[in-house]
This record gives sequence, structure tokens and C-alpha cells, in this order.
Amino acid sequence: MCTQHRTFNTTGRINRSFFTTDARIIPNVLGGFMFTRPSRVANRSRSRKTDKQKNQRPRPSNLRIWSMLSMALFGGGLIVASVAGYGLWRTGDQFMEGVKLMFNPQPPEDKVDARTLVVNQVQGASELTTAIFSMEAVVPTESNRTVGNYVIGQTNLLYIAHGEVRAGIDLASINEDNIQVIDAAEGIAPSLVVTLPAPKILDSKLDLTRSKVYDYDRGFLSLGPDRAPELQSLAQQEALNRIREGACEEGILTMASERAEVTMRQLITPLGYNNLTIQVTEPDGCS
Repeated sequence: MCTQHRTFNTTGRINRSFFTTDARIIPNVLGGFMFTRPSRVANRSRSRKTDKQKNQRPRPSNLRIWSMLSMALFGGGLIVASVAGYGLWRTGDQFMEGVKLMFNPQPPEDKVDARTLVVNQVQGASELTTAIFSMEAVVPTESNRTVGNYVIGQTNLLYIAHGEVRAGIDLASINEDNIQVIDAAEGIAPSLVVTLPAPKILDSKLDLTRSKVYDYDRGFLSLGPDRAPELQSLAQQEALNRIREGACEEGILTMASERAEVTMRQLITPLGYNNLTIQVTEPDGCS
């Protein structure tokens, strides 16, 4: 929008009229100065720009933000390093162990609450254990997943078992027929003949604290059936059978028979029988 203005020279006379669009002081062509009057529209636009400029706040640059973050990280690292150095200086190895526990926490402890205990039976025992075999068995087991006649997945479990087998004689089976006393004769001291029952395997068990599942694999893409408890139970039973068979093959009953004779002689000799004979019945088999 244009407004009409009047110009004055230095003598105060009007030189000429012209149109202008802003408020400026323009030198006159006749050597004087002319004064223009700003329009109201121009003043309003300038006031609006000024208000907008006042409301606008300067935005921080990316470089300034990164510098502030780096300073914060550096300060935090310096504080952590100071605390670590002071703790290491004060406590030494204990501080390092604490740091290790922070980054490598211990697994949670499993708890078992067995408050109920019922005694079902109390049974006396008169077994004389004379031989113990400790053995180890490695038992692999497997289970297949089949579709029709095709095996699509296989699960393998490898179990390492530690067990022991006890062999001896049952003293409860000794009766009067097993003991024969020969009275003294002319020049012959009294003698005693004891016939012991045949040795047998008294007990066989696995040491579960030492036995473990060494490997459990369900095959490619875990397509094998998830039968860990069943396979472990099967492996334990098979391991127990192998340990019993191994003890029999190693002659556990023969050793039990020899040790039974020595033990009974040591028990009966203090009774005053110089002529003592100990006989051990031969076992029918090892089972």
C-alpha cells in the first residue's frame, strides 16, 4: 500500500509531493532532506515480527548437545573410577570379589521343605558284609519319534552311573546243624566245626550324588521326543544291572566267602577252641 507524503526543504517550504512505501529519510534533489511518515500497516507488520522474534527461543545445536552428553558421561565415569579405586585401596581382594558377584551373580539356591516323616517299618538285620565292590557304568539310551515307518527325530541320553555292590552271608540262617563240637579224646583237644551259609549279594545301589546325565540331545531342530525323565530312569536301571553283572564277573562272591571265613575265625578263636574249622557253602550262582 502506498501513502502520500509531503517534503520540506531546509527553509521549511514544500518542495513536492510523492508516494513512498516505508518510513525513511531520503535526501532531496534540491539539496534538502525529506521526512516520510511510516504507514500504519508497516508499523503493524513490524510489531508482529518483533513479537514473533520475542516468542522464539534459540534452539541448541547438535554439537552442543553431544558435548553436554560427553561431559556427563566423562563425569560419571570419573566418579565410578574414583569409587572403584578407593574401594580397591581399602578392601583389596574383597572388593574384587564383590565386583565379580555383581557381574556374575550366583544361581538361586533350591530349597526343599520335608517336614513329614513317617516310619513304616523297623526291621532287624543280621547280615555280615564281607565284600564291597564300587563300580562305574556308562549307559547310552535313545528314543525315536516316528511317522509311519520313518524316523524323523531321535533323542539321545548318556548317563554315567557310580554304584556299589555288597556281598556277604546272612547270620540269621545259621542254626544248630551248622555247628559241630567234637569233644576231647586221648591226646586230642576239643575241636569245633562251623559251616557257614553260602555268600550272596546283599545289596546293590547307585550313588546318586556322583551319578549324572552327561549328555542330552534331541537331535536336529529338537525333533526328538522330550523324554528325559523316562530315559534317565531307564539308564539307572540298566546301569544297576550292569554293575551287578560286573561285580559277579569280578568274583565278588568268592571274595566274600574268603573274607567270611577269616572274620568268623577271628570271632570264635578267643572262645578257646584251638582246633577250629570254618567251612563256607558254595553259592549256587551270582544274582
